[in-house]
Amino acid sequence: MSYTEVPGIRVPIRMWADPATVEGQAMQQLRNISSLPWLHGLAVMPDVHLGKGATVGSVIAMNGAVCPAAVGVDIGCGMSAVKTSLTAKDLPDDLSRLRSKIERIIPVGRGLHSDPVDPHKLHGFPTAGWDDFWQRFDGVAPEVKWRRDRAMQQMGTLGSGNHFCEVCIDDHGFVWLMLHSGSRNIGKELAEHHMGVARSLPHNQGLVDRDLAVFIADTPQMAAYRQDLFWAQEYAKNNRAVMMALFQEVVRREFAKAKVGFDEVISCHHNYVAEERYDGVDLLVTRKGAIRAGSGDLGIIPGSMGTGSYIVRGLGNEAAFHSASHGAGRKMSRSAAKKRFTTKDLEEQTRGVECRKDSGVVDEIPGAYKPIEKVIAQQKDLVEVVAHLKQVVCIKG
Repeated sequence: MSYTEVPGIRVPIRMWADPATVEGQAMQQLRNISSLPWLHGLAVMPDVHLGKGATVGSVIAMNGAVCPAAVGVDIGCGMSAVKTSLTAKDLPDDLSRLRSKIERIIPVGRGLHSDPVDPHKLHGFPTAGWDDFWQRFDGVAPEVKWRRDRAMQQMGTLGSGNHFCEVCIDDHGFVWLMLHSGSRNIGKELAEHHMGVARSLPHNQGLVDRDLAVFIADTPQMAAYRQDLFWAQEYAKNNRAVMMALFQEVVRREFAKAKVGFDEVISCHHNYVAEERYDGVDLLVTRKGAIRAGSGDLGIIPGSMGTGSYIVRGLGNEAAFHSASHGAGRKMSRSAAKKRFTTKDLEEQTRGVECRKDSGVVDEIPGAYKPIEKVIAQQKDLVEVVAHLKQVVCIKG
């Protein structure tokens, strides 16, 4: 086995990271998680770092309970990627036009579509269940007044922070499209709403950390959360699907003479809950900053905006609850990165990538992240590498 077992309070902590290199606050968070009465097991990925409430890079398997903070505020955040028939030789030397075209069709930051995207007008987009999905919106946290129009206009938008769209080239010269986003504002509002409800429940009053408040099975609060959680996860998946369809449309138009073909899109959540069975027990498995890596599952593990990314295939390691890391993982906070690095550093570390190189994205500089190659090497018993990608265009929110 390649993991290190660290004593926890109720269950041992299985770590695919070197415990000696994990920041003290993150280790304390993990110990706090290990104290939860409903916990069945806890696995820690090599990209682990301090998070709000629960540690990023943690896989938390519970029996009859779920912790909203262990999902995070961006419910269903994840990745999508697709291999194209284009090769590096098809790309122009100056990629600024392509970048501008992508930014024009996919709103970034706080941007949204002036009119909701009609999926029926997207090339080859599977629209089955689309109307039913929006009809279920009316049942989402009915005690809170959501802005349906905003949720619809944000469908197919990138967001900010570490969300991105990229054009990449693999080691064989093929061009890939990749993106990272989640459930936008509606997911954030749902998460914060349910975290507040959980913290108020009597059974959570004696916890070592109130941010680890849980919902327990067979309660109306759990039923309400599960309904909203799974809807938000679907929103995030649809959001990425719409963006990828828009992304592909830009590429089709820009390279019309090449008659671009696309493989099947790879998609994976990395902030979510799934119902899974281990050791003969039905569990609710929460992955916060982790992807599912069941046997044969394809996944995406990105680096930073100036380093490579990996397409991987899961090996189905039950000790890790069929999971793997969701990326390189931060080695310093955003505020620390802004103090440590300059725009000149950013320019140097993103040399050869068509991307923003201004002060607004210094906190996303490659130097603020762990080396992606080391993170991949630490989980050889969790995934096998299918493809190594290097970005040539990176669009940040």
